[in-house]
Amino acid sequence: MLSVKGCNAPDQLRSLTQCRSVTPPKALTRRGIAVVSCCSSSSTSPSSISASRVSNLVVSERTNGSGGVVSNPSSNGSASLLEELRLGSLAEDGLSYKEKFIVRSYEVGINKTATMEAIANLLQEAACNQVQTLGYSTDGMGTSYTMRQLHLIWVTARMHIEVYNYPAWGDMIEIETWFEAGRVGTRRDFVVKDATGTVIGRATSKWVAMNQDTRRLQKVNDKILEEIMSHAPRTPRLAFPEEDNCSLKKIPKLEEPAQYSKLGLKARRADLDMNQHVNNVTYIGWLLESLPQEIIDTHELRKVTLDYRRECQHDDTVDSLTSMELMDNAEAIPELNGTNGSATERKHEEDCCRFLHFVRFSGDGPEVNRGRTEWRRKSTR
Repeated sequence: MLSVKGCNAPDQLRSLTQCRSVTPPKALTRRGIAVVSCCSSSSTSPSSISASRVSNLVVSERTNGSGGVVSNPSSNGSASLLEELRLGSLAEDGLSYKEKFIVRSYEVGINKTATMEAIANLLQEAACNQVQTLGYSTDGMGTSYTMRQLHLIWVTARMHIEVYNYPAWGDMIEIETWFEAGRVGTRRDFVVKDATGTVIGRATSKWVAMNQDTRRLQKVNDKILEEIMSHAPRTPRLAFPEEDNCSLKKIPKLEEPAQYSKLGLKARRADLDMNQHVNNVTYIGWLLESLPQEIIDTHELRKVTLDYRRECQHDDTVDSLTSMELMDNAEAIPELNGTNGSATERKHEEDCCRFLHFVRFSGDGPEVNRGRTEWRRKSTR
């Protein structure tokens, strides 16, 4: 993370206009971190900084072949002083990342609270900001130097999110995230807290490497593991430590005919991410499109699980199918087992209902993804 010397930190934007500098700022390097001084003692009369001068206050951070960070003031995609406005940083041990977010008006839905899609987007933002802070993500989402050499990118294989209390417009939340690397995929976990420090949500996800040219999945090699393992916890740390938690349960294929359906959903340009396919959060919206309106009116989405089977591109058309599922036990996914301390959630099954979801290419095409959602009855206040 960049740090600014010589200006008051509480108001970074205002300090830019108060800095007195007649020469371009000098970039310093300390322990691999780029440091920019935006003020100079060589000038005694106040002057304002022009837009062109602000654009000069840019220092680039890129990874070298060994995964380290080097300074390069002239390269594109560089970090700038605006990174000081980001309310996030690595933990003291450098093995997790915490960031605070304010819920914006456009992230709030009909319930006047943040939507599940908004929460998922903030989780993704925190994850991307962590890998940027580590010096990765200069090309794609969190790719290391060797991954970029091999044209590999990370894609989502599974996502599970639980929200116990949705934040409202203007509320502050803090997201902590960390990851665990492996040959067949990387696991990334999240814990969401409100302004009081209370856990209001948790999430876990699995990511696999895909060749950007062939669009085929690929195992990571020893060199890639070496590059990313140094930033992962030494012992397993999971957001969901309970053996019977919902994140472990497999999702069966929905039996047809489905009870509810929404046909002909089209992937828009706005749905694509930097990896040139539909962003994983878009699929949550596709699942919910086929849900009956009476559930939306009377219940609140508590949990969502998605298994991603195929990627979608611009102009692809999909069908969303939904049926109610009985509240019974399901088979656990062994590779997600682990231990970590966190809040335990108790549910009242009489106030809950659960649905199975199936998204496929239109016209009885192949499966795109399948999902499960759990809903709780809205409280009457």
